[in-house]
This record gives sequence, C-alpha cells and structure tokens, in this order.
Amino acid sequence: MFAACAIWGLMAPLGKHAMVNGVGGIEMVTFRVAGGALCFWIASMFVKEEKVRPKDMLLLFFAAMLGIVLNQCCYTIGLSLTSPVNASIMTTMMPIITMILAALFLREPITSKKVTGVFFGAIGAFILITAGTHSSSDSSLTGDLLCLAAQLSFAVYLTLFKHLIQRYSVITCMKWMITYAAIILMPLSFSKMQSLGWSEISLRVWLETGFVVFGGTFIAYILMMRGQKTLRPTVVAMYNYVQPIVACVVSVLAGIGVFGISQSLAVVLVFTGVWLVTQSKSRREMKRESKSGKRIVNRE
Repeated sequence: MFAACAIWGLMAPLGKHAMVNGVGGIEMVTFRVAGGALCFWIASMFVKEEKVRPKDMLLLFFAAMLGIVLNQCCYTIGLSLTSPVNASIMTTMMPIITMILAALFLREPITSKKVTGVFFGAIGAFILITAGTHSSSDSSLTGDLLCLAAQLSFAVYLTLFKHLIQRYSVITCMKWMITYAAIILMPLSFSKMQSLGWSEISLRVWLETGFVVFGGTFIAYILMMRGQKTLRPTVVAMYNYVQPIVACVVSVLAGIGVFGISQSLAVVLVFTGVWLVTQSKSRREMKRESKSGKRIVNRE
C-alpha cells in the first residue's frame, strides 16, 4: 500500500502537467482505463486462468463502478473545477469515511487507538497540503463536492468488496474490473478522443501519460489490491496520507517547494497515525482475546 500510494503521489504532478498541456481530464481517464485494460489482459496470458462465477462477474461490475469509474471521473472532473489544494484536502476524508463504513458494514471496532491514528493522519496531511499555500480563486463548491464523492465511492469499494477481492487473484479481479470501466467510459469519451490534437501533444506529455497508465494504473492497482487482500479497509485507506508526502518531496527535489518545520511535523503525524491504525485491534483479534479470556475464567 505504501508503494502504491507513493506512485499515486508521484502521478499527481506528472498527470496534472499532462492535463494542462494537451490531454484533458476525460481523455486522461480514458487512457488510464483503456491502457490499463490492455496491460491486465496481456498480464493474464502469463498467469493461471481462473474461472469467475457469474454472480461474482456482476459484483466485479459494481466494484468497477465504485473503485474505478466513479472514483476517477469524480476526482478528475472535480480537480478541473477546483484548486489542487482543495482537491488534496478532500482526499484526507477517505480514511475517516472508511472507518465509519467498516464499523457499519463489517462491524470493525472503532477503537481509541484507531480514532487517534486517523485524527493524527488527517491533521498531518492537512498541514502538509496547506503549508505555504494560499486560498485559490479557482476553487468551487461543485469541484470540492465531486472530489469528496470520489473519496466516498472508493471508501465504499474498500468496505463492500474486500471478500470478493480475496476470492480471486489480483490479475483476474483487475482484468475484469478495468475492462468493465473501459466499456462504460469509451462511448462517453468517444467525441473527446476524436477531437484530441494527437499530433500537437509533445513527447514529454506522452511519457507522462504513459507513466499514469503503466505506473499509476497497472503497477499501482496491483500493489493496492495485494494490500487490500490482507489489510483491513481502514488501514488501506490510511495509506492515502502517503500521497501528499510524496508530492511534497517531489516538489522539493524539483526546486518548486520547501521542506521546513511544519512539513517535518506533518510527516511525523502522518506516520504516527498510520502506525496507530495498523496496531489497532481488528474484530477478529478482539473476538479471539474475548474467547481466550472466557476459557481462563472457566478454568479458574
């Protein structure tokens, strides 16, 4: 999960540059799902084929709608309407939403350690995002709400489809999910793709788009789903706070940002928060301790 979110953090400035210089938001989403589908179908030729039950094929469709289509479309369109700072702030809401949904649907306990960890992570990410920035005139409520909707859709995906993802290999799940996403998005973006000035796009923009497709979609989704198989939804969501850290480091290395006391404090808060959530007890662990405690009482 750390590696996946680090790639997504690096993808943010590269993808933003590509979208400003020739590739629009909807076109970028289309490149991601179409290119990602091609990569996963090629990868599926080198692994053992799995037979997916018809019922699960339907569930994979809804997983694709929440985890890919709504998530990517809402965030990309929202980013085009609001400021990057506001969009980044909205991403800090996902672990909080996921923790609540996991408690409601999976009956995961909301422990004091988990709440403290989510709070530390959110404060750290907020400091990192807003440090040295000022309010932007291009922000809008519609854009902010769309970015928030993107986090909500992904949080629901993490919560509802954990058991489905555990049933099949990463390649099988992503092959069908991203194929569904491509089938849904291609007709909607067909006119935009036709009017795209293909010959006017520079080599740098194509390389940045290629990174978004191969790194930010193919590699990152493989890593993310591997983490999703073994980690609880709230833990998966907590790694979302890694993205602004990577974006900050990249901006410092590129000479367009600074790393001072506030950024250092933010990093400490984020990693403390992630550690606290990973150390919090799951529902299974609490049940196991409860049963062992009852056995000790019975023996006495």
